[in-house]
Amino acid sequence: MKLEVRRANVRLNPDVRKVIPRFFNTGEERGRALINRVLLLPADEVNEVLLHVQDEFSKRYSNIKVIFEKHFDLIKHLLPEKELLELSIEKKLLIGSYFTMEYSLEHAALFNPSIVEDPDQSGAGEGEKNVIISFRATGEGHISSLIFKRAKLSKNADIQFEPAGKYMNEGRVSQKKRNDKEAFRELLSQTILPKDVRADILNRLGDTFSYKQIETVLKTSLHALPAGMARNKLRYDILSMVNTTYELHFQSDSLLSERVIFPVTFTEKNGIEDARFIKFTREDGSSTYMATYTAYDGSFILPHLIETKDFLHFKMSALHGRAAINKNFALFPRKINGQYAMISRIDGVNNYIMFSDDLYLWETAILLQQPMYPWEFVQIGNAGSPIETEKGWLIITHGVGPMRKYCLGASLFDLNDPSKELGRLKYPLLMPEEEERHGYVPNVVYSCGTIIHNDKLFIPYAVSDYATSFATVSLKALLDEIVNAG
Repeated sequence: MKLEVRRANVRLNPDVRKVIPRFFNTGEERGRALINRVLLLPADEVNEVLLHVQDEFSKRYSNIKVIFEKHFDLIKHLLPEKELLELSIEKKLLIGSYFTMEYSLEHAALFNPSIVEDPDQSGAGEGEKNVIISFRATGEGHISSLIFKRAKLSKNADIQFEPAGKYMNEGRVSQKKRNDKEAFRELLSQTILPKDVRADILNRLGDTFSYKQIETVLKTSLHALPAGMARNKLRYDILSMVNTTYELHFQSDSLLSERVIFPVTFTEKNGIEDARFIKFTREDGSSTYMATYTAYDGSFILPHLIETKDFLHFKMSALHGRAAINKNFALFPRKINGQYAMISRIDGVNNYIMFSDDLYLWETAILLQQPMYPWEFVQIGNAGSPIETEKGWLIITHGVGPMRKYCLGASLFDLNDPSKELGRLKYPLLMPEEEERHGYVPNVVYSCGTIIHNDKLFIPYAVSDYATSFATVSLKALLDEIVNAG
């Protein structure tokens, strides 16, 4: 008899009202013309237009003036110095408003969730658990960002969400570690760049430089390349050599549901995709929250890592090494035999396992699982990080079958040697029901992380790459079914 999976009568659909203010880049030529039009306005008309804009949009943001000032600062270099000094604050704000646009975070989809225990368990009663759920939010231009919701699981694993916040914000970006020019000179010598282009890049850099600075330099220097050279690929290769680490800091009085991790660096400019969060426990008992995610620049992908202790301050880093390729990275929640461990799908078809002494460097991968059953013949991958149980490491998998239909499966691996598979569910644990088959990508159920609550496995899952829903299954029954199958 097949396992009984209970679906919750809860579905989270994209909310087009969730917007953030973004810089509206018109280009220098159009930008100068736009600024000149504003400069020609008489003072009373400037005040009238600015008052109207502020009145229309101030209720959507906690401080609309700060946003306009920030975006004015990004284009003020287009003004002659004399005019800049004489410019009134009203004209600065109005110019800033013309270089601001609203971006709808969830316009296309709210999907691919993962779940972890909330570090704050205040207010949770006996048998209840406060949780944090992350989502991939996709908006205009199919750019994906990361958003969060707080919720509570009842004794019976029913879910209730905290009311959403009013103001969405991206947080303040900082970069603690700068790149060293001399070390970068050696890395650059290994590329196929002509010597004169290499020299031009290095001449434009200081002794140390930030990721943003090398990004800007490359935009100029790579234009000197012959037309036949793949400039985008070279830019990607060079940027993947440098330190891409940055940090995000949110205000302590903001709600978790108001915080947005939006792409910052070139390597992730088209998407922060499919974050798989875990609570990672160190050997001394301390813990931090980590998540692997896929950075997408519109052409290439690169695995990255998020680290946070409080979901208020986040550190973002690229993963490196010969095995740090493709998608579907999922970190184990603790070290195994003194090493970090990771599940990956480096060839796009099979599951692999990797071990490393360095959290950020992954050099070798061992084949772990290949498609076995018809519903996973196209490919098999993880649907979140491994979960430790008394019977072994439980890994919820995803399998792709005929008509590119995605289903969730489950496998069990040895606790001390997770390269050893103990058993695999012969049939899908969860597959799209009729009303779940329609969305941005039809016929898909998918997850980026599950959690054990009381005696159940709680499964947040995406519905056809559009919305998010939830299901539960008895943990004991699931483990018994896998063991018997093995």
